[in-house]
Amino acid sequence: MRSDTVRKGLQQAPHRSLWNALGVTKEEMDKPLVAVVSSWNEIIPGHMGLDKIAEAVKMGVAEAGGFPVIVPAIAVCDGIAMGHQGMKYSLVSRDLIADSTETLVQAHQFDAMVCIPNCDKSVPGMLMAAARCNIPTVFVSGGPMLAGHVQGMRTSLSSIFEAVGQRQAETITEEDLEEFEEYGCPTCGSCSGMYTANSMNCLTEAIGMGLRCNGTIPAVYSARLRLAKKAGYAVMDMLKKDIRPRDIINQKSIENALTVDMALGCSTNTMLHLPAIAHEVGIDLNMEVINKYSARTPNLCHLAPAGHTYMEQLNEAGGVYAVMKELSKKNLLNLDCMTVTGKSIGENIERINNKNPEVIRPIDQPFMPTGGLAFLSGNIAPEGGVVKQSAVAPEMLVHEGPARVFDCEDDAISAILGGKIHEGDVVVIRYEGPKGGPGMREMLNPTSAIIGMGLGSSVALITDGRFSGASRGAAIGHVSPEAAVGGPIALIEEGDRITVDIPNKSLSVAVSDEELAARRKNWKPRKPRITTGYLARYAAMVTSGSKGAVLQVPGTEE
Repeated sequence: MRSDTVRKGLQQAPHRSLWNALGVTKEEMDKPLVAVVSSWNEIIPGHMGLDKIAEAVKMGVAEAGGFPVIVPAIAVCDGIAMGHQGMKYSLVSRDLIADSTETLVQAHQFDAMVCIPNCDKSVPGMLMAAARCNIPTVFVSGGPMLAGHVQGMRTSLSSIFEAVGQRQAETITEEDLEEFEEYGCPTCGSCSGMYTANSMNCLTEAIGMGLRCNGTIPAVYSARLRLAKKAGYAVMDMLKKDIRPRDIINQKSIENALTVDMALGCSTNTMLHLPAIAHEVGIDLNMEVINKYSARTPNLCHLAPAGHTYMEQLNEAGGVYAVMKELSKKNLLNLDCMTVTGKSIGENIERINNKNPEVIRPIDQPFMPTGGLAFLSGNIAPEGGVVKQSAVAPEMLVHEGPARVFDCEDDAISAILGGKIHEGDVVVIRYEGPKGGPGMREMLNPTSAIIGMGLGSSVALITDGRFSGASRGAAIGHVSPEAAVGGPIALIEEGDRITVDIPNKSLSVAVSDEELAARRKNWKPRKPRITTGYLARYAAMVTSGSKGAVLQVPGTEE
């Protein structure tokens, strides 16, 4: 076993002494050493219950003959970090999570690993680490929150953000807003719509790294604890059969994840995380592939914010496996891909049925004939941008209007809530990309304010930053190259006519090439907003959003 390096042999007597100091018995030292990587903490609602998940995993590992040891991982609550400087630390935490997990696992020579993430960056960060360490690994998340209930309707976190705009527009009362606050997020768990956390947890199943219903069993269901025990059993079985992450994460399984992404209508953030995960196994995944998979994949689910169904309903309908079963009817999946069950995707979904065709549409009766995401390009975005087209109002699929230009999110929010944005406008928020932010802040506040102010059917927003999975509307993010490196978005001026054409995958400004060239001559790079600490190091190493915002050692760029 790999862990013999730290437990067996004459020279390991000092190591065994330290194991003794931990209270470890000789019998335990003879068993496979399994890292239970838990991102439990008391600041994130989606993570507050992970201590119980970790204990259930430990029980499963021990019952199957392993020696489980809990090791920590950090996480950030995007909701609490939203709309202020804390959001600069959200995306960047993904790489801290990957690096620290890799460090703990490699330094202590674990034989296998069970990853317990839940919210946003913890899932892709741990997937990146799993690919690096390449020891038998299973994912079991903390599970989604139950939907809230306000004024007789199911709600989620995005409803509350939008209620702020409604209150500003005086279309709801202060008492209404308080009701949203009180009842919008009723339980622990990742927020209840198809936001980034739930998107990535669902994609662990599609890519083969999570057990059935890992992405959908609600956090408060006891079935989640049973799943955690099964994850412990599964990782020990993987160790016995020597099934590793790089046997699972490959070109074909990433194609499966992209296909399921389109069918579910996942967050645009998956187009940052899937390329980053692919990068760890040596696969170059460019954003432009979105249109290939979107064109051939029907959109089968309209979960919040695109529609009015929630994760608990997807779970009851059969979960991700039921979606995959529908996709298999049109031969849209690579069914021979290996999974953590020791079986192929095809074997896993063979006996699965769609239990609710209103939640998971049959393959021949989709919500849309194409997938949930689209890649747009043009003279504003030579390397492209991403939009969640399944969450765009039909009248906004094509939109032309004057640019309203802001060099940071805060100024845009002030203008929107101050009534300075009008029907027909195109809000441009720049210098919020991976380098420029730094950290590529999510723009849930501005998109929710636009919706809440009643402008969702008449105002578009483009940014070199990104959006929360809770965002909806004609919101195009990841515009690349970003403003901080001189991308064309930096050259847009107030009043320029911008056209968003989602059906034709186009994003352009009505300015001639000659005029853009003249503006470029006068453009000067901005001084970095932050020059010390982790954010400064991140800004120096991060690549374009179009490449997944992965980190590169300076001087090694292509």
